[in-house]
Amino acid sequence: MTAVDTFAWGMPSGGEWIIIFLVVLLLFGAKRLPELARGLGQAKREFQKAAREVEDEVDKTVQIDDSKKPVSSNDQGPNGQKRAG
Repeated sequence: MTAVDTFAWGMPSGGEWIIIFLVVLLLFGAKRLPELARGLGQAKREFQKAAREVEDEVDKTVQIDDSKKPVSSNDQGPNGQKRAG
């Protein structure tokens, strides 16, 4: 069985999640689980913060690029033809 076959089956169901939780509990112990959950929560928050910062930076760059476009004050269209109106 390859990794592709495993992913083709989809997400684990309820019983499989229980088995996964029990294995994690056996590996790390009950005392370490809150620490692991806290660490996962902090990592998720940091990732979301970094993603927001990147998105804001991209938006800011797009706005700066849009403001640098020259505004034509003549009445000619893109082909040099006179515009109606």
